[in-house]
Amino acid sequence: MSAEGSSNGSDKYRVFLHLEPPTVHWRHGKPPSFEIVNQLFEDGRTKEWPKGSLEETVQNAIKSWEMELSHKTKLQDFKTIVPEKFKLFVNGREGLSGEETLRLGSYNALLKSSLPEEFQYYKADEESFESSHEVFRACFPRGFAWEVIEVYSGPPLIAYKFRHWGFFEGPYKGHLPNGELVQFYGLGTLKVDESLKVEEAHIYYDPAELFGGLLKGKTASESQKPQNSEKDSAASVGCPFFKPKE
Repeated sequence: MSAEGSSNGSDKYRVFLHLEPPTVHWRHGKPPSFEIVNQLFEDGRTKEWPKGSLEETVQNAIKSWEMELSHKTKLQDFKTIVPEKFKLFVNGREGLSGEETLRLGSYNALLKSSLPEEFQYYKADEESFESSHEVFRACFPRGFAWEVIEVYSGPPLIAYKFRHWGFFEGPYKGHLPNGELVQFYGLGTLKVDESLKVEEAHIYYDPAELFGGLLKGKTASESQKPQNSEKDSAASVGCPFFKPKE
C-alpha cells in the first residue's frame, strides 16, 4: 500500500525510477514523487539497514513494486516482477495474477475481506482503483510508510517481517482524524528468479490493526452532538453527587 504525490525526480529507495524510458505509461502522466512519504519513512523507521545488505535490497525492491503497482498502467512496464508468472496471495486467499492485481490496485487487492458485508470496515468490491487511493491519500496526507523489520531467509524464497504506518490526519469514510499514529505489522514471502524478479508474493497481516486506528475517530454526527450542560456531563459519568430533578 502507498500514498504519494506525483512529480518528477530521482529516488534513493526506488533507484530506477528516474531512469525509466519515455515509453512507460504513467497513471498520472509522469513519474511520481515520493519526497513526502520518504521523509515520513526516515523520521519514523525503527531500522536503518546497511547499504547493500539483504534487508535493504528487500525493502527497496518492495517499495519499487508498490510504486509500479500504484503508478504504472501496463504490466509489461514492470521491472520488479515476472509478469507471466506473478501471483499475489493475501492472508491465504486465492492468488491474483499480475493483471488482476494491477486492475484492482494495491489497496483493493490487500484489503479484500471474506467477512459478511455488515462487518466489513472497507468494502473492496465497491471501490475502484482510483477511489481506493483517494480514500487513503485523504486519511494519510503524509503517506503510508513501509519498512522491513527483519529478513529470515534469502533468495530464491525470501521471508521477511514488515511494518506499515502513517498518521491519521485526514478523514476516513466519515470518521474525523485524530492525528494519532496508525500502524500494523505483517509477514511475507517472495519467490524470486535469478534476477530477483518476483514470481509469487505471499502477505499475511491483520487488517483490524489498521482499521482499529481509523475507526477510533469520531464520526461527523458524533462530533456535532452538543455538550448541553454540566448536569449532562455529570450524569454521563455517573457522578455520585448528582441527582436529577423529579
